[in-house]
Amino acid sequence: MGPLLAADWHTTGLQLPLLTVAVQLGFAVAAFALAAAGVVDVVPGPRLFFLGVAVSAAANLGFATLATDVTSALAFRFVTGAGIAAVYPVAVKLLAGWFRVGRGLAIGVLIGALTIGSALPHLVRAAGALAGSDWHVLVAATSVVAILGGLLVLALGRAGPLETPASRFSPAIAAAAFRSGSVRLANLGYLGHMWELYAMWTWVPAFIAASFAASGDHDAATAALAAFAIVASGGIGCVVAGALADRLGRTTLTIAAMAVSGTSAVAVGFVFGDSPLLLLVVGVVWGITVVADSAQFSAAISELSPPGTAGSALSVQLASGFVLTGVTIIGIGLINPGDGTAWRIAFGSLALGPLVGIVAMWRLRGRVDSRLMAGGRR
Repeated sequence: MGPLLAADWHTTGLQLPLLTVAVQLGFAVAAFALAAAGVVDVVPGPRLFFLGVAVSAAANLGFATLATDVTSALAFRFVTGAGIAAVYPVAVKLLAGWFRVGRGLAIGVLIGALTIGSALPHLVRAAGALAGSDWHVLVAATSVVAILGGLLVLALGRAGPLETPASRFSPAIAAAAFRSGSVRLANLGYLGHMWELYAMWTWVPAFIAASFAASGDHDAATAALAAFAIVASGGIGCVVAGALADRLGRTTLTIAAMAVSGTSAVAVGFVFGDSPLLLLVVGVVWGITVVADSAQFSAAISELSPPGTAGSALSVQLASGFVLTGVTIIGIGLINPGDGTAWRIAFGSLALGPLVGIVAMWRLRGRVDSRLMAGGRR
């Protein structure tokens, strides 16, 4: 939707990224609130999931029909993110309740679907399907689809036999999980991962377009198709990484993925303006590994948290990560990358997150209770 919004509202600078940040902050505020009250561990998952979908869909519909510029859209995007806070952590918790063996793969499929969904707008743009389209209608249609998905979960969703609900609302429910040093380390690893992820997803389409243009390829459709391939490749990475993590261990997988993604973040800036094919290869490696470990941090939290606290712990984990994404998304915008040097600085700075995450997961690997993950595979 970015190009259509930019053309309709004549946006400049950081205005469009701010809409993304508003969603992230809305998610974070609501997730922290839900965790503080222990709501995710008390209210039945399918019911809370549908409530979150309804809030997000209503706000999204308001964005489509009432927003007239970036300023008026910010509140709608914030509420959309707030609704998602009752959807994303709940979906992870519901899945975790059904899988003791294969939990990493199950959550990996969920995050893989999210990743491919995040990439689809680039494919639609590349195919030219948005040419002359009204973005208001397209955004409103997503609200309808969301409600249908929410109704499906409400009607058919069930808590799994491994789920341990809490008996009451209490801030102590969330706090109990984070008294565990292992939970804190898993969360720190996740924060390192999130430092890189959403900034990459937000800015890599602009990077690709600028790089292709510098190499002499000014076809916007080609650049959009490359952006889709790079972001969507992460969906495959999530599924494969989930299967590997269940066999090799959560810390093994996350350390390897962050090592490759951090290296890719540094390397990709050095192929700016080079062969589009070379850029695509490096970009796909980055796209696969930048999100491959995402589900494993959530799986680790679900396994390490004390009984009855997993939902709240997941909410805090995700909320913390989404707050951090706003920092790096805006940070890259302030660098205002235009040439290869600026892009190398911008994307190279993202490698700091995986570096911190690797240290955190290595320390977690050495703890006795790390054996609680992946059936004893650290």
